[in-house]
Amino acid sequence: MAVIWVLPIIWVVLESLNKNTAPYTNTFFPTEYTFDNYIKLFTQTGVLNFPKMFMNTFIVACFCCVISMFFVLSVAYCMSRLRFRMRRTFMNVALILGMFPSIMSVIAIYFILKALGLTQGHTVLIALILVYSAGSGAGFYVMKGYMDTIPMSLDEAAMIDGCTRWQVFTKIIIPISKPMLVYQAITSFLGPWLDFVVAKAIARTQENYTVALGLYLMLSKEYIDDWYARFAAGAVCVSIPIAILFIVMQRYYQESMSGAVKG
Repeated sequence: MAVIWVLPIIWVVLESLNKNTAPYTNTFFPTEYTFDNYIKLFTQTGVLNFPKMFMNTFIVACFCCVISMFFVLSVAYCMSRLRFRMRRTFMNVALILGMFPSIMSVIAIYFILKALGLTQGHTVLIALILVYSAGSGAGFYVMKGYMDTIPMSLDEAAMIDGCTRWQVFTKIIIPISKPMLVYQAITSFLGPWLDFVVAKAIARTQENYTVALGLYLMLSKEYIDDWYARFAAGAVCVSIPIAILFIVMQRYYQESMSGAVKG
């Protein structure tokens, strides 16, 4: 709930700046701190189409959030509950690969996507979704560690009652794992929403830019004189979905242990 208290403070600070800096003129700190910058940000799309960038990022982040949660949950459940050949080898390989920064693979990823024809037009969004979500299953260690704390007796009791593996997974494991689902949803959403390096390498035109690239472009020498105030407004707009996500998700921490008790 801390975000709810921060937003009014930011508003008070901006209002005080508006009153105290009125006699001065400065390119970087305009004299009028009003909603005009927000209105211009979403209406004057001739030069920089910020609404298009915002929607591109939102679509990619939502798809990546859903796909990543499915991958991580599936892999973590298999590693935690199932026993099969090469299981430990797979876990060791995933652990070693996780030690290398993902930025090392940006060049290789770009040429692979270029060979597949996913670097032009609207296919760029598909490419971003694939890049952000394809390797998410390798980050299963946190989720697996949490699932290891769930007693196997719950699974066995459910199977005695006639549940299948899928029913155990959906009706026992997932409700108990709500805190980790919240964590995974937030991290999966924030990754594409805040990423700059991968988006810069794949997206080549403003039509496919994300908000990170758009805000970076506003600070370039060509646009900074006219777009600095709107850059500040855009930064606030970018933080709004993150704040909403945190506010919506935090209540599930308190309800995490309900709905998975054997009667």
